[in-house]
Amino acid sequence: MFNPVEIIKLKRENRPIPKDSLTRFIKEYASGRIPDYQMSAFLMAVFLQGMTVEEMVTLVHSMRDSGKVLDLSDIDGFKLGKHSTGGVGDKISLVLAPLLASMGISIPMISGRGLGHSGGTLDKLESIPGLNPVVSLAKFKRVLKKVGFVISGQTDELVPADRRMYSLRDVTATIESIPLVVGSIMSKKLAEDLDGLLLDVKTGKGAFFRSQKDAIHLAKLLIQVGLDFGVETRALLTDMDQPTGCAVGNWLEVQEAIQCLRGEGPSDTMELVYSLGIVALRIAGDVDAPGEIVSKLQQSISSGRALEKFFAYVHELGGDTSVIEKDKRFPLPREHQVLSQKAGNLSAIDAYEIGMASCLAGAGRLRMEDDVDHFAGILLKKQVGEGVEIGEPLATFYTRKDIKPEIENQIRNAITISETPGKPVKPVRGEIDRNGRLMSFGI
Repeated sequence: MFNPVEIIKLKRENRPIPKDSLTRFIKEYASGRIPDYQMSAFLMAVFLQGMTVEEMVTLVHSMRDSGKVLDLSDIDGFKLGKHSTGGVGDKISLVLAPLLASMGISIPMISGRGLGHSGGTLDKLESIPGLNPVVSLAKFKRVLKKVGFVISGQTDELVPADRRMYSLRDVTATIESIPLVVGSIMSKKLAEDLDGLLLDVKTGKGAFFRSQKDAIHLAKLLIQVGLDFGVETRALLTDMDQPTGCAVGNWLEVQEAIQCLRGEGPSDTMELVYSLGIVALRIAGDVDAPGEIVSKLQQSISSGRALEKFFAYVHELGGDTSVIEKDKRFPLPREHQVLSQKAGNLSAIDAYEIGMASCLAGAGRLRMEDDVDHFAGILLKKQVGEGVEIGEPLATFYTRKDIKPEIENQIRNAITISETPGKPVKPVRGEIDRNGRLMSFGI
């Protein structure tokens, strides 16, 4: 007779769990026959004891198969997934997905919502009036086939075990468990029926894994699991000490993503888009030199094809394309300036503190059930390495909340101004190979 307590005990005592037993445990939980309190005990045991690679592969299998798995065999072309481990100002998916789709690669993406300091792709998309990013699997396939990419939220049809387990991880302090992160990410990605997978693994102050060593370890495991499933998987290690770009907040980031699709985005954001684009096209079989690949990506942007893909996607999901084309039709909340109180050089911008300031303004949530003001957020006016004078704007923030001093102080504390010039932060730290080695990477 199957006894879930024995599985919890095995993991608590750091003994191997038989494949069939772990598979049964996840299946029984997904079907409601194992209660949340027993799964909570199991999650904490995993958090404390870890998992072997074999157990992680079994966990991914079991979680993926707890619901339907997409069959994209009737979709032409290479099917590439993309996943970011999350950060502040990370609007890259909104740029990269239509860009790659404009070059003939199919991009199916299941994305999530923001929590705490980290923004969520679905929240950004929902700031576009009328757009509903949560669609059925049938519509998911229809949009993918018609547009070339689709970004959608997770439904009850897809990986239901992950939905329930993630909610428990949030309230049991087990979010940062690397085996559970691997299980959550890869079960969703592998349910997308991919040919290849591109990983943007972030490290630094605004990342979930601040330690570069931990981030590299996570990337190595994600790559190993992907390859074990026969999916060509590659990862870039990217910086999250400072926010990506200038915009932090849902509608503000949509506007900045559109600027990028017009070729007018911030230099760090465009460099990250092109770097990930190089790896994406290599996964899909492109053997050209990095500079040649970047030229192709730039041409797809300058021709307007990438932006057209984004507009087509918005239209298919019910969004008002006229709003994003004019992008200032809807009034933002009240604007507030944060002025510099000293002269010098901007030497650091703490991504975590900026993310929390944006959350205070209303752009994020501390609990999954919290409401989000899609038009709240922060626009940074200076980047690391730039000079600043007394009274010069450091940032603008938008909020409907009556807590202006708290938000202003949070932003001010996040920005370091010193006498010595700061060095601009490179958005890409390197590429991680399948053995977990950090390799140099440059455009």
